[in-house]
Amino acid sequence: MGGAVIFGCEGPSLTREERDFFREADPWGFILFARNIEEPQQVAQLTSSLRAAVGRDAPVLIDQEGGRVQRLRAPHWREWLPPLEQAVLAGENAPRSFWLRARIMADELRAVGIDVNCAPTCDLAAPETHTFLRNRCLGNTVDQVVANARATADGLLAGGVLPVIKHIPGHGRAVADSHKHLPEVAADLDDLRATDFAPFVALADLPMGMTAHIRFSALDSAPATQSPRLIGLIRDEIGFDGLLMSDDIGMEALSGGPGARTRAALAAGCDLVLHCNGDMGAMQEVALAAPVMSAAAQTRAEAALDRRILPQSVDMAALDAEFEALMSGGGNG
Repeated sequence: MGGAVIFGCEGPSLTREERDFFREADPWGFILFARNIEEPQQVAQLTSSLRAAVGRDAPVLIDQEGGRVQRLRAPHWREWLPPLEQAVLAGENAPRSFWLRARIMADELRAVGIDVNCAPTCDLAAPETHTFLRNRCLGNTVDQVVANARATADGLLAGGVLPVIKHIPGHGRAVADSHKHLPEVAADLDDLRATDFAPFVALADLPMGMTAHIRFSALDSAPATQSPRLIGLIRDEIGFDGLLMSDDIGMEALSGGPGARTRAALAAGCDLVLHCNGDMGAMQEVALAAPVMSAAAQTRAEAALDRRILPQSVDMAALDAEFEALMSGGGNG
């Protein structure tokens, strides 16, 4: 299964140093960003090279939410609306539109060797939600988020791509950007149970999840990613028993160096740490701090990968036409 880490790489092709490092570090998987993307043949070659470096069919992840957070873009790939905009435009047809969107998106991802999508974003959108996150959400009520997230996850799974629900146990109340600062939420536990946590309870059967770099001050002084209490709540109360990865430990919401951040996340109960920026020095620190996956993490990883299917052949033109009809017709809900 490899080490308890997911790494990025620096550019559109692997350097010799990266190949040698990945062979030695043996990360569980890899993640791609815009800096790694040029055109389809190049991306397919890169994903193949990453897997060859570790000698197995390692998962390759990407953030392909749509809108601002979309790594595969025109002219080679389809452009997608921000999720919240699609939810509003589609109205009562939103769940079907999100299934179609995810199934079409999965086809694009699989074609270049990507088999995990860090979506859907299951955080509740509120007026105060920071702009880095708000239009990435799927609705502003628990029912909307659950319906649209479930449809997205089902569409990705049907297309052979594993979904990652994020940011568990809920990031919607954040009024700061966790890429730059640690958001703090003061809501009490009962309020959180009724709102932020509720979508994740309803989606707890899905195979993979990503933690939130956010402090819930009524529960712990540590961010959820590094809080044994919050990770315990994710497991025991929310009921999520899937493979749990941290959000990017390179984000400035966390303090300390790469090794310290890695150790804190794994000690809190994350199965994997996500390190995205491809910086070799930082990756070496993370690799030293990340042991092989625990037995429990390996079991959850195997269960997740068992849901990575070969998709059935479908008429993609028909799906695309249905999607366009739903979106052009709008919704009345």
